[in-house]
Formats: sequence, C-alpha cells, structure tokens
Amino acid sequence: MQYRDFGKTGWKVSALGFGAMRLPVQGDAPMTKRIREREAIDMMRYAVDRGVNYVDTAFNYHEQKGESLVEKALRDGYRDRVRVATKSPVWLIKKKTDFDKLLDKQLKRLRTDHIDFYLFHALSKDTWENAVVKYGLLKRAEKAIKDGRIGGIGFSFHDDLEAFKRIVDGYDDWALAQIQYNFMDTENQAGTKGLRYAASKGIPVVIMEPLLGGRLANPPRRIRDEYRLRGKKVAPFDLALRWIWDQPEVATVLSGMSTMGQVRGNLRAADRSGVGTLRAEERKLLARVAKRYREQALIGCTKCNYCMPCPHGVAIPTNFEEYNDAYVHGDLKNARRTYERFFNPKKRAGACKHCGACEKKCPQKLPISDLMTKVHSVLGEGKPF
Repeated sequence: MQYRDFGKTGWKVSALGFGAMRLPVQGDAPMTKRIREREAIDMMRYAVDRGVNYVDTAFNYHEQKGESLVEKALRDGYRDRVRVATKSPVWLIKKKTDFDKLLDKQLKRLRTDHIDFYLFHALSKDTWENAVVKYGLLKRAEKAIKDGRIGGIGFSFHDDLEAFKRIVDGYDDWALAQIQYNFMDTENQAGTKGLRYAASKGIPVVIMEPLLGGRLANPPRRIRDEYRLRGKKVAPFDLALRWIWDQPEVATVLSGMSTMGQVRGNLRAADRSGVGTLRAEERKLLARVAKRYREQALIGCTKCNYCMPCPHGVAIPTNFEEYNDAYVHGDLKNARRTYERFFNPKKRAGACKHCGACEKKCPQKLPISDLMTKVHSVLGEGKPF
C-alpha cells in the first residue's frame, strides 16, 4: 500500500479508502437490499490487512444499515487500525438539537464513543445556508470535538464550483473536503479547480465516485476497444484510479467495492499508485476515452440512489441506466423489450408524477422529471432518441 499526506496533519492515509456505500447485497440495488454481511466483513478486513486505514460510511447507507455493518467489520482489533468517517444527514435537521440526536444515534450504531471524521453530508449552496448556517451546526460540531465525540469536521459536496469555494471559505478548520472526481468530472461540480483550491488551503481532499458508480470500470462496447496500449488491453478501472492518484492534491480515493475481486483489483492498483506515475500515452488514452463517453452518454446518472425511494415507486436510476445503455450500445429493440416485459408499470419512467422530490436530492442536479418523460417516450412509446 502507498500512503499519502493527509493535508498538513502529519498523518499518512492509505491511497485507497474503503467506501461502504456499495457493499455486496442480496439483489442488484446497492443501497436498498439486505447486506451480505459475512462477505462484506471479509472484504473490509481483507483491505485493512493489506494497508487500508480509512473507512467511509454514512447515516443513510444501505437503508441505515451501513454503519452497523462497519462496526461489525471493525471488531477484533480492526477499529484501532483505521480512521472512520461518517456523515451527518443535514436534510433531516430541522432544529439545532437534531444534530446531536443524530450524532448520538450514529455513535450507538458504530458502538463507539468517538468518530474520527464527521462530515456534513452532500452539501450544496442550499443545505449549507439552510441547514449548516441556519442552525449553527458548526458550533454544535465544535462542541462535539471538545467533548470527544468526534475528531474533526468535514463535508462531502455536490454542487458547483462557486458553492464549493463558499463552503471552503466559510470555516477555517475543515478536517477534510470530499468531492466527486474522476477523469470525466474535471469540470463538473468542484472539479479540478475545486480540488486545487481546497488543497491550496491545506484541506485534505478525499475523492468519491472515482469510477462514476462503476460505469468507468465497465465501458460499453463502443468505448472498450479504446483501452489498448501498444496492442495490449488495459484495465479501465486501473487506469481511471491511477489517473486520480497521479495528482498531488488528492489525499485518498474512496472506492465503493461490492465484490472481493474489486477489492483485490483496487489494492493492486493502489500498490502501483503515486504522483508522476501515469505515462503520457496513458493520459492520451484517457483523453480519447473521455471524448468518446461525452459523445455517447445522454444522461449523467451515477446510480448513487440518492433520488430513491421515489414517493411514487419509479425506479429512477434503473430507467436511466436502461436508456443510456440502449443509446451507447445501439440496442434500442432489446431495451424496449426489457422496459415492457420486465419493468413493473409502477416503476417505469412513465409513472413519474413530476413531483420534483427526487430533483432536490440528486447530487448531479439532473432535471429528472423532464428526463423521465424523455425516457418513457423512447422506451415506452417508440419515439426516437
């Protein structure tokens, strides 16, 4: 395992962090089905045994079962070998005291009296102003540091660069900033400019969605053939991860791993990681791939499932995935057949009531209601893209 500076703290963090949002589950919906506990525990311990020292979870992961799973995985001495980050669900805070009630609940789930890093979850301009600032949550968090319940205050982020800078500048003692970042998102959300801005302030930057919910690890047929160097195949996930690690401003990269194979592959990539290790020909390859992706993908959904559950039962990410796959793979006939035969009518895009509840929670700020109309017109009504 390679280790990197965690800002100016003097602590060395593993290049690879274990993200607990996409643990192995029964079924195919990462955040909504029952966790396969034994498998998930084995995966996390395998990673820690090989040098991973940062584990990330959140209040809402796996229908609020994620923190308890992390606690089980870190028994038998594993907790002392890692630093744990979890997140405050700011959207549930309606008064000042809610912060402490939620924090104490999370401490009980994790069966600990101390959380190393406590993040305000998925901050945007709106939640920064109407939750963190409005309810004085920074002061509540500082009190929790003084009484020993948390070690440092951070935030995860989903909005634009202007909002990111406002939040970074809104507090002097951020322990970390967590951003979505990958070779496709250099100008999306915080982007490269945000990464460098936070790092210039001495704030450790933790990377999430390095593979865009797995999409960059499993490219469609039209793009897969681009992954060749000197006539040999290149593993897409390996190159995508090492592209991030090549940048000195990055502290650690979180990967939401769902199989032991993914853990092993990511560990191998992390072993080879480092600033200045990416070759010029590899950079050019990724530039070509990014261009092809932008030409092909229609909807930038990462399948994070923050939009779920839909109050009307629509399977939002699944509809987007089917739509994107139909376009990228050029297989509209089979996509329409799947939509008609295997999608419960209540889960289809056509069942969208345009209530807008999902759009308030979407980290990508997608106009989901309008897109649902488009998806149904193509997959359900036979109209062209």
